Amino acid sequence: MCARTDIGHGTGQRLEVADIFRAHGEAYRQTHRLSGGQLRAMRDIEACRTALLGGHMTRCDHCGVQGVRYHSCRNRHCPKCQTLAKVKWVEARQQELLPVPYFHCVFTLPHRLNVLAQGHPRELYGLLFQSASQTLQTFGRDTKWLGGELGITMVLHTWNQVLEHHIHVHCVVTGGALAPEQDRWIATKRRDFLFPVQALSKVFRSKSLKGLEQAYAQGQLQFAGQMASLGNVNTFQRFLEPLWKQKWVVYAKPPLAQPRRWWTIWAAIRIGWPSATTAWCHSRMAKSLSSGGILAVGTNSPS
Repeated sequence: MCARTDIGHGTGQRLEVADIFRAHGEAYRQTHRLSGGQLRAMRDIEACRTALLGGHMTRCDHCGVQGVRYHSCRNRHCPKCQTLAKVKWVEARQQELLPVPYFHCVFTLPHRLNVLAQGHPRELYGLLFQSASQTLQTFGRDTKWLGGELGITMVLHTWNQVLEHHIHVHCVVTGGALAPEQDRWIATKRRDFLFPVQALSKVFRSKSLKGLEQAYAQGQLQFAGQMASLGNVNTFQRFLEPLWKQKWVVYAKPPLAQPRRWWTIWAAIRIGWPSATTAWCHSRMAKSLSSGGILAVGTNSPS
């Protein structure tokens, strides 16, 4: 008997996101305001691997059993379609890991900026990545702390655990830096401490707000509807003014016991376009260490 008897879509499968969307999606859409991208993702996931997208017949070469394979939606937000991409992304991140401690840092945008992110997601998310990475590298290149180039991989999250709009970026940061000459590794002075979070917060705030002002001056931020008043430069400055006085949330956790485990968690909810950009820094470091003939990277013992 053929071992591949289940070539169609079987029953008894575990509950999936698509099942929830099909059962409750329409009612949710009637009571919640969603963006065009969110609506498209929900409907694609609902239709994924169903007759709505068509399909093709399959036939077993051994026993002749026939079945139907429905087509995939290929939406990058679909958990079923992105399984292979997720596995490849995790494998690529694991290959970049160096034999050094890693710190977990998080940079969060104040909720006051949520309204800007809703109308300008690419600009605000890109600014978050840029400001956070520049902040970390500013401290990493300072000889007071390390004096070299950090390895950083960053993953964007736009919601918290209760699905509230909460824009933040997770950073996996090497516990040390590659020297400017690329011939040695500079380990952190303490194994359980990277940089002072209050100082990180102030620099991150400054870089982010100056980046917003620059984007505004260059015409990258356009406002309409209820936000049209921000088109006035004085109104926009008044909008930003409280943010200069606010304490921005940044934290850095002690070294990760198993950094590989985080890739699997983050892979399912990462935002594709920034991740590839920020991972490059880590890849470049791995290549530099290899080409520089450094066979092992030293680590500090706990102080």
